[in-house]
Amino acid sequence: MSGHNVWTHKGTFLLAAVGSAVGLGNLWRFPYLTGENGGGAFILIYALTIFAVGIPILIAETMLGRTSRQSPIMGMRHLTKTHKTSRAWESIGWLGAVSAFLILSFYSVIAGWALHYTWLMLTGSLVGADAATISAGFDALLASPGLMTLYHTLFIAFSALIVGMGIHKGIESGLRIMMPALFVILIVVLIYGIINGDVRAAASFLFTFNIADLSLEGWLQAMGQSFFTLSLGMGAIMAYGAYMSSEASLTRTAIAVAFVDTAVAMVAGLAIFSLVFGAGLETGQGPGLMFVTLPLAFADMPFGALVGGVFFILVLGAAVSSSISLIEPVAAFLVERFDMTRPQAVTIMVVAAWAMGLLTVVSFNIWAEGTIFHTLFGRSAFDFIELLTNIFMPLGGLLIALFAGWALTQSEVMKELGTNLTWFKTWRFLVRFVGPAAVSFVFLRTIPQVEGYVIPTLGALLIVGAFALSQRLRKPAA
Repeated sequence: MSGHNVWTHKGTFLLAAVGSAVGLGNLWRFPYLTGENGGGAFILIYALTIFAVGIPILIAETMLGRTSRQSPIMGMRHLTKTHKTSRAWESIGWLGAVSAFLILSFYSVIAGWALHYTWLMLTGSLVGADAATISAGFDALLASPGLMTLYHTLFIAFSALIVGMGIHKGIESGLRIMMPALFVILIVVLIYGIINGDVRAAASFLFTFNIADLSLEGWLQAMGQSFFTLSLGMGAIMAYGAYMSSEASLTRTAIAVAFVDTAVAMVAGLAIFSLVFGAGLETGQGPGLMFVTLPLAFADMPFGALVGGVFFILVLGAAVSSSISLIEPVAAFLVERFDMTRPQAVTIMVVAAWAMGLLTVVSFNIWAEGTIFHTLFGRSAFDFIELLTNIFMPLGGLLIALFAGWALTQSEVMKELGTNLTWFKTWRFLVRFVGPAAVSFVFLRTIPQVEGYVIPTLGALLIVGAFALSQRLRKPAA
């Protein structure tokens, strides 16, 4: 990635950031977490955290990318030199790149399931199927490493093709086609849900705010989802920010990204729960909501096979728009650091992520419970990789907030934000204190799940971060 690469249009960063944010988290994770945690109360905490934590850190991460005009790793190396801060801050770039790599490895496998269901829906294989048949079909998919590997390969190869074509011809052109098409499909599915489902029950479920229904675990999950849904701490926003026009407003763009991302999650939730309630099914189905409950709802509805097929095309498109943002941080680093061509860099990143993804594939079958990986690590390979990302992403987000809040000078931030002193002070307070406190709170949710051998590593990383911050604070303010 050279410093001369900038999105063709000012609005393309918005499209790219929304594409990164809108993915399986909105269409799969958000609805099932809402279903498990009492509906509206979960959404209220989620929305408040988006405003107080998500938007300020989104601004901070975009700012770091645009200021450096480089990939996250090389960009942080550049910023630590220009700001004369500890090189420990470079860990922000590395945490983002590693998180993107790990997430892509399992994200591609789960997105591949949508390929399977798109085919089943469009061929009418599930028309009139009962709950036992659909549930057994999902179990059969998980039990087939060959089939899952095929879908994983097809999905990641298609994502790689888009990124390999470059910033303008590949990512930019792809997003301009995909994102509007996804929004249109989502509205079609919502209208279908209103006609054939129970939208009144869905709206009541989603928008009745009863805080008493929400457990402490639910609070933490709502805060965690609001952080993860914006793709913070995985390098994607910083990588895309490097191509952002200097004239585009960081604040307005971040608010727009958060608004569109939340709106998509809400509309998806409304569409999905309309169908679920209309079919008289349970809302708290967990991860199986999309791949068992929804196909069951479509199976008995008029034109259900066609609309179900279109819905899973939506899921695939949203997953591709996110996966290309996961490839970019590492690919951009390889181009800059080793002077590779973009196709070479993308190939190396994707082949490595594909190979890592095979661990997720076998964790559902060959290496299921009771096998050697469980014995060694106390969990499946998929759960272990996901656990690592649940550590690295909040840690990266925490360090981004601290670096942007404490290391960047007021004049520099004011210039990048292009705003008045009141908003600058508000943003700086949120990114210095509120964001780190909230992210740490979410981070604590992960700690009890972590085995003893990982805790010393976390402690060391936190000490490094604290040391880096103290080094900066000892220097006179610019």
